[in-house]
Amino acid sequence: MNGLIIVLIGIVALGTGYLTYGRWLAKKWGIDPKAKTPAYTHEDGQDYVPSSKFTVFSHQFSSIAGAGPVTGPILASVFGWVPVLLWLILGGLFFGAVQDFGALYASVKNEGKSIGMVIEKYIGKGGRKLFMLFCWLFTLLVIAAFTDMVAGTFVGKGVEGMTAETSYANAAAASISMLFIVAAIIFGLIQKHVKKMNEIVREIIAIALLVVMFAIGMHLPLYATKSAWIYIVMAYLFMASVMPMWLLMQPRDYMTTFMLLGMIVGAVVGVVVAHPSMQLNAFNGFNVNGSTMFPTLFVTIACGAVSGFHSLVSSGTSSKTISNEKDMPMVGYGAMVVESLLGIISLVVVGAVAVNGTKPDGTPFAIFSSGVAGFLEKLGLPVQFATVFMTMCVSALALTSLDSVARIGRMSFQELFYGDTTDPAKMPVWQRILTNKYFATVITLFFGYLLTLGGYNNVWPLFGSANQLLAALVLIALSVFLKTTGRTGWTLYAPMFIMLAVTFTALVQKTIALVSNMVSGQATLLVDGLQFIVAILLMVLGVLVAFSCLKKLFTTKAQPKTEAE
Repeated sequence: MNGLIIVLIGIVALGTGYLTYGRWLAKKWGIDPKAKTPAYTHEDGQDYVPSSKFTVFSHQFSSIAGAGPVTGPILASVFGWVPVLLWLILGGLFFGAVQDFGALYASVKNEGKSIGMVIEKYIGKGGRKLFMLFCWLFTLLVIAAFTDMVAGTFVGKGVEGMTAETSYANAAAASISMLFIVAAIIFGLIQKHVKKMNEIVREIIAIALLVVMFAIGMHLPLYATKSAWIYIVMAYLFMASVMPMWLLMQPRDYMTTFMLLGMIVGAVVGVVVAHPSMQLNAFNGFNVNGSTMFPTLFVTIACGAVSGFHSLVSSGTSSKTISNEKDMPMVGYGAMVVESLLGIISLVVVGAVAVNGTKPDGTPFAIFSSGVAGFLEKLGLPVQFATVFMTMCVSALALTSLDSVARIGRMSFQELFYGDTTDPAKMPVWQRILTNKYFATVITLFFGYLLTLGGYNNVWPLFGSANQLLAALVLIALSVFLKTTGRTGWTLYAPMFIMLAVTFTALVQKTIALVSNMVSGQATLLVDGLQFIVAILLMVLGVLVAFSCLKKLFTTKAQPKTEAE
């Protein structure tokens, strides 16, 4: 099949889903445009900051559109392009977007509290503690997987056999990404001190800064080893975790969105011009190279279909910046729809460069970058420019998720040790230390770094399983919230049970594989040993949280709907 037809099918299906199912959910749950959102009622200039619709959408989309929508579909393409396309559309509309929108909605209706704190309100303190511990462990996996990806993308020296062209593209993308941080802070300061800035003026400034830093980075590449880039990324994550939202993360995400949307538009235009044929097989069977489609496909494709991480962004950061409830469908449901489209584009890209019906050798990032760069070259762009641009874009995908998850990991660690008060003056010394944002950040990044030593390939399978298990737990918690407050929640039941079945199957398979490595003497402590401990903890916590939430779901009587809820 022609790649253009596949993209058009995706656009029509996803657009129709947003305009029908997304709006139906918003109507059923209830949205009050006149209600004051937590961004206003709890405004603190740090986390709670009233922001425009596009600013919040930018943060949501940039944060959730990490490496997943590129990596997952490309890796899962071994099963064929048809099952991948179906899961991206159906999973995106009826699983992922519902979860993202639901988590945002529940948080906004509960003073901008994270999904963990919402669980405490409707399920109990024990459920909240278990869930926050699960979330914190999960953020460590994300930090490990994405840090390794970014560092590998930026490496410009120290790799045997690396060509001069690749070295330059990586080093230039690294330079641009570092300049991105400086530009974001400048942009944040401009917005802070120029009150009521026109949206068009804001967009012009953002695009101008993007052009300037791109030009400088192209001429001043930064060459460093992978290990050096890991330390640099960790330093950046510390900054992003403790600095005010308006100073770094929001302006960075705002600028990144233009770049990522430009990448998507460029890829779509490239597909229109090149209209490549799908070289992947439509279906390769339910068992490929020893991996079964269930649960592998549904774990491999997380971002783009359904991802538990998204709920942490929706309830952890985005909910605190929504200025009007009517913005929630676009931010919660709409951002997920655009991400699903990115996943479909990734599928078409790998299909265009497939060899003998299967994906070519190389990392998903490399396949996607080279494929889209080839499309852009056909539009008349210089190949060097196109390669650097794509390398920068794919690294931005991972970085924007990394800084969000590092901040969420810090907040999860703090919430794990919060008691009846969040006032440090009323806490004992030990609690004051553990809930300190600087201490929580250091602890989170330290353990994330230890898992990074295992490498992306070793961490990703465990990350995928944990991610989908988190989605299942969030869907159960949202079902409890909706039932308790008298809102329609039955649409979440099928997704949550399906994801529970998928994730526990995958985690058991991963645990068996780790045990097999240990028995055969092929395991190492910092790789297999650490992953084994994390896998066991995730399964135990998952069972406990799921049991607690399901018990509450089926024993609680539905209450009359109240907007105060």
